[in-house]
Amino acid sequence: MLNFKIQSDSDIPASKQLLEQIQFAIASGQYAPGHRLPSTRQLAMITGLHRNTISKVYQQLEETGLVESIAGSGIYVKSQERENELESDSPLVAQNNLIKDSIDELLELGSSLPKIKELFLEEIDWRVRCSERVFVTVPSRDTSAGELMQQELQESLAIPVELVLLEELPSKLKDNNLGTVVTSRYFIKEVLEIVPPKSFRVIPVDIYNYLKELEIIQKLPSQACLAIVSLSQGTLAIAESVVKSQRGDDLLVLTAPAKEEKRLRAVIRSAHTIVSDPASYEIVKNTIAEIREDLIRFPEVICSENYISAKSIELLKRELGLE
Repeated sequence: MLNFKIQSDSDIPASKQLLEQIQFAIASGQYAPGHRLPSTRQLAMITGLHRNTISKVYQQLEETGLVESIAGSGIYVKSQERENELESDSPLVAQNNLIKDSIDELLELGSSLPKIKELFLEEIDWRVRCSERVFVTVPSRDTSAGELMQQELQESLAIPVELVLLEELPSKLKDNNLGTVVTSRYFIKEVLEIVPPKSFRVIPVDIYNYLKELEIIQKLPSQACLAIVSLSQGTLAIAESVVKSQRGDDLLVLTAPAKEEKRLRAVIRSAHTIVSDPASYEIVKNTIAEIREDLIRFPEVICSENYISAKSIELLKRELGLE
């Protein structure tokens, strides 16, 4: 760190000596952006200059934009980056900082700026081309989960989304050069074992957390009968397991695939409360209307918000450049 010294017998005025030394300390990185400069009292003790002289030097530095005064705190080296002219919580600031950090890391790894530019452009071009073709994939053992995902994504993203069973994915990849494969985290390992690296982009999505529904289920009276209806067999198995882990044998849990009419009618006749996914809701309501004369009581029907979490939908929109 530079030691500030003043030569009293120099032809250069003492204030200019101090000014140039501080400027050099800042320009050479010895005083980094955000660094707190010595107080006027401290510098007066170090240099022997009057505090008024030092105050004038700091004022000159502030006028040139090298430092900034923060009331009650002191004088700080000011960053010269453009984003600091913006609000500190501006999304643009965060984006610029992220880009700069990424470039700095690549430079430290030995990449040149032209190479970094090439890498960025290649990645952007690859993502744009991948976004032109979107597939949803699930194993054939839970085809209905794929149908739910495809339906929700097409409605939310407003783009064509093709459902491809996991077993058929290899041949599908051979027929297409690039694309984006979307799947549930439950199946991500299986998907990554099939999709070659640096070809199709694979994006896992989270399913809806069902916290609201679980709160309702927790409040159901002892020995009540809860029915869970979904297009997805996998969802039914997971939901039954989760509910039983929360309520044990205190609650009777019945499940029914929405497309199995006989089973659906049976659970509706027994249930006090029915939790349904959005795709099955109308089927449940219509079935209740059809067998209403046979019902001793009408069950309360709760429709969950969706199958894929809203956060995952928003992240996927950004990944695909739809926002």
